[in-house]
Amino acid sequence: MTDDAPRPQRLVDLSHTIRAGMITYPGLPGPQISTHLSREASADHYAPGTTFAIDAITMVGNTGTYLDSPFHRYADAADLAALELETLVDLPSEVFHLQDVHTRGITAAALTGRDLRGRAVLLHTGWDTRFGTPGYGEPAPFLAADGVAHLLTAEVTLVGIDSVNLDDTAPAACGERPAHSGLLGAGVPVVEHLTNLGQLPASGARVTVVPPKIESFGTFPVRAFATVPVRTD
Repeated sequence: MTDDAPRPQRLVDLSHTIRAGMITYPGLPGPQISTHLSREASADHYAPGTTFAIDAITMVGNTGTYLDSPFHRYADAADLAALELETLVDLPSEVFHLQDVHTRGITAAALTGRDLRGRAVLLHTGWDTRFGTPGYGEPAPFLAADGVAHLLTAEVTLVGIDSVNLDDTAPAACGERPAHSGLLGAGVPVVEHLTNLGQLPASGARVTVVPPKIESFGTFPVRAFATVPVRTD
């Protein structure tokens, strides 16, 4: 392979599949999927043998693997339509594999030793293995306040986690949301409910997380994926 030849890569899907009725965030309704125009009904509108299906979905933005724009937290901040593609597409990533950490709160100490500027920081806790089960809503791993401050100082571009929330949602947290408040306040999008982060190297993968371009809307599912270089030696 020459130095200027494209290097082989593999794709890793980082999104959960959205299904009718599935519960993503405990307490929020699952999506309702229905048929707006059936294939049978469409046959009257097209040439013989030509049919189409038009489906409808009703769901909250917090469904599946989704991205929070600053508008999710702040009424006068950037909504989904205002996000720059440069902050969502082909981002160099740093993945922190934290599934062996014995405290729920991910502190700054767990995130040191790397240059994070301009990177997507992905927190691999292993909590995604509980997705779709009652255990997923139990007190889960989250990014502690000093971890938030560390990532802001490091000037990261995006932060994601494979857990139920980037913040602590346990009753003892009293509704405080330092991760969402700090990151979204600084214009850093947040991605939650990722999966398959264990398939990514600590460094070297590039991540894409693009939601639809919707005005006055703060959160929506994404098809998150990573490209990972394949070694050929």
